[in-house]
Amino acid sequence: MTANPRPSVPFVDLRPQNVAINDEAVGAFAEICESGAFVLGPQVRRFEEEYAAFAGVEHCIGVGNGTDALVLALRGAGIGAGDEVIVPANTFVATAEAVAIVGADLVLADCDEDFLIDPVDVARRVTGRTRAVIGVDLYGQVAPFEQLREAVGGDVLLVEDAAQSQGASRNGRPAGSFGVAAGTSFYPGKNLGAYGDAGAVTTGSAEIADRVRALRNHGGVAKYEHLDVGTNSRLDSVQAAVLSLKLERLKGWNAERDEAAQRYATLLADLPGVVLPRVLPGNQHVWHLYVARVADRDRVLRELLDAGVGAGIHYPAPVHLWPAFSWLGHGAGSFPVAEALAQEIISLPMFPGITGEQQEIVADALSQAVRR
Repeated sequence: MTANPRPSVPFVDLRPQNVAINDEAVGAFAEICESGAFVLGPQVRRFEEEYAAFAGVEHCIGVGNGTDALVLALRGAGIGAGDEVIVPANTFVATAEAVAIVGADLVLADCDEDFLIDPVDVARRVTGRTRAVIGVDLYGQVAPFEQLREAVGGDVLLVEDAAQSQGASRNGRPAGSFGVAAGTSFYPGKNLGAYGDAGAVTTGSAEIADRVRALRNHGGVAKYEHLDVGTNSRLDSVQAAVLSLKLERLKGWNAERDEAAQRYATLLADLPGVVLPRVLPGNQHVWHLYVARVADRDRVLRELLDAGVGAGIHYPAPVHLWPAFSWLGHGAGSFPVAEALAQEIISLPMFPGITGEQQEIVADALSQAVRR
């Protein structure tokens, strides 16, 4: 008789969340089909109000995806050609793309050992043309915005990339409320995920909110009214309905993520050669990703995958080492912390509903890999 194979553990499993809202979602979809209000319908307005309250801001503007949210946040704040915008080298490419898309000059800064943008390095990058800094709430914890403000002074705008931090907070202040505007993503795998692409801009500024509402809708808020060169990036009603249903449950799902993170911390505490993620003082982490550090990462990753454990790398290279941004002129060694981390980081399975048994399988597989 052959032994039963070790159970596999997916990197992420969205099924429990989808099952939890399925019956209500079907009813919401039927209502939308009956009304025919598929784009910017009442479901969108309702979700925008709900998410604004959740993020502790006056305004939420639903858009087509997270990249558009960042682009429109920058455009809404008046950032464009001739402006320099500082972005961390360790981030998803969309943060840098947004700066390039609006025509501003992209300036990179290194990160710290906790993966977040380094205010000390930011201060070294500030020039007379610096217009904004984008603080990225990477992996689920808010960037150090107080230190960023000190680093750049009072005239430089702070913009938040909150794509990975729905429900996080810093010193009691919710993610999505830092700076003049924030862009967030509701891609299905996010803590608050739609059934497709979706995003939002959050802001406390009525002026920025009005501008973003127009820009997402071909430059106007009324039909055939084009006051500016805008784009077509409107949150559709189906996604808004899904997001409202999931938002009701997000606090509980984030609590499950936190419980899983604490379990990983216990299971992996004595594992040599593994550096566990740290929560900065004042931060409430929501563990969009659980990112550890290991030596010989590529081999460890292969062995985890061979053992049936879903794992990933977020991200395999800093922005300046992607061919798309070679024009910046930064070679290897330009951002040493981000480059070193990119060789060590490994993302372990993390999702609401992950079981203790599954995490024990992950921990056992990781232990075997790093001890070889």
